[in-house]
Amino acid sequence: MKLVLHVWRQAAPDAAGAFERFEVAGLSPEMSFLEMLDLLNERLISAGQPPIAFDSDCREGICGACGFVINGEAHGPLPGATVCQLHLRTFHDGDELWLEPWRARAFPVLRDLMVDRGALDRIIAAGGYVSVATGSAPEANTLPIPKPDADRSMDAAACIGCGACAAACPNGSAALSMVRQADGEGFGACSNIGECEAACPKSIPATLIGRMNRDFLAGAWVERARIRVK
Repeated sequence: MKLVLHVWRQAAPDAAGAFERFEVAGLSPEMSFLEMLDLLNERLISAGQPPIAFDSDCREGICGACGFVINGEAHGPLPGATVCQLHLRTFHDGDELWLEPWRARAFPVLRDLMVDRGALDRIIAAGGYVSVATGSAPEANTLPIPKPDADRSMDAAACIGCGACAAACPNGSAALSMVRQADGEGFGACSNIGECEAACPKSIPATLIGRMNRDFLAGAWVERARIRVK
């Protein structure tokens, strides 16, 4: 199997970037996408050329660090999956693929396919934390939260912070976040376009985002009312 890759190459954040063409032959359809990049990098290093920089960690679809854009789609064409879960059997022999990093103001390019996701870390930190006793799992029937509510909360908890939603959204919105911190980091506002749902590797529904936007607006009005009373 052979694929033709057009990879975005950028040596540094302030350097000019451009697509570079690679023909990668001798591939197996059962290889993962990142294994193909590993193979290409081995060949580049052997030829004395700089390898392609990309992020990855768990390679199990858990962390989302591997995220980049393939043919205009965040994480590639496979629904509900990250790049590391994408296999070459998804493509056809001879296909041409265009690989580029997330394109969002809050994710500056570091090098090639790598971007700085520090904005997401700062958003998480802005949410604070709770300190609770740990131990064995509690009896489900003793939990004060009704199961339907707990199930809905898990829709948001499924977010792995990969940033695909912001990369796919024309406004660069990160709707599942601490709003004030997200605004300060340069993320845009949600305008219900729906690209986030299509790009999300965990298939988080846009209805959840709509519900969170409604709760945020309600909370904002309550806060305004309190300020006026003071």
